[in-house]
Amino acid sequence: MYSTRVSQDRSFRFIPAVFQYSGGVAAEPGFRLERARLLRPVALEQGFGVIERHLAAQGREATAFCACELRSPEAFTEAGFEAFNRVYAAQLQKWGVFQDETNPVARTNVCPEIGKPEGVSLHAFTYTVPDTATRPGFVVAGSGEAPEGGAGYAAGAVRPGDVSPSGMREKAEWVMGEMHRRLSALGHGWGDVTGAHVYTVHDIHPLLSDVLADLVTGPADVTWEFARPPLAVLDYEMDMRGLAREIVIDPAA
Repeated sequence: MYSTRVSQDRSFRFIPAVFQYSGGVAAEPGFRLERARLLRPVALEQGFGVIERHLAAQGREATAFCACELRSPEAFTEAGFEAFNRVYAAQLQKWGVFQDETNPVARTNVCPEIGKPEGVSLHAFTYTVPDTATRPGFVVAGSGEAPEGGAGYAAGAVRPGDVSPSGMREKAEWVMGEMHRRLSALGHGWGDVTGAHVYTVHDIHPLLSDVLADLVTGPADVTWEFARPPLAVLDYEMDMRGLAREIVIDPAA
């Protein structure tokens, strides 16, 4: 079972995971989470500026930033993923978001199969807002079919390279188990999920009636994104959220 820690500004709690992201976040009492999706993705460096300006306009500090969703043009090798994550984490450290050496920010990073960006781009981000009257909210970070923080994703991946129906089923079952573990650690259940994304280029229809039944039969909007996980060895990824408010912003505004 995972445990949680409270963020530096005490507006959210998070599941400590690996240096590049946390396993998920949930609002602390007196706050709610709000998600802002960009009208169109922008290059990550520009996206950091979008986040800074938007938070400032809301009267929030950078430490309110608690989750983001990225889009990459192609899947990384493990070495390439490590190098990218160091660059990404450096910006969070610059903002003072890290708690000691621990990254509290949840993240999803996937590779669209159609409409690929030229480089790693910002798609959406989530932050805390003072609010005592609205549903607090949570975000479960994206996970593929391999444990994080071990010897490497390839070493722990479920049936690597096997995209047969039985292989995809086993991958999806593992990921749903991880979603449940993270959801439980944040103090929530399937009935609290308002939105979930499934990221894969392989058919998920055979999974809807059983593996994904806890989501499909609940209040969540379940969206199949035709995209690949960020590492070439992985074939299936999911993330989830339970939010009372989501907005769309124009990054050029």
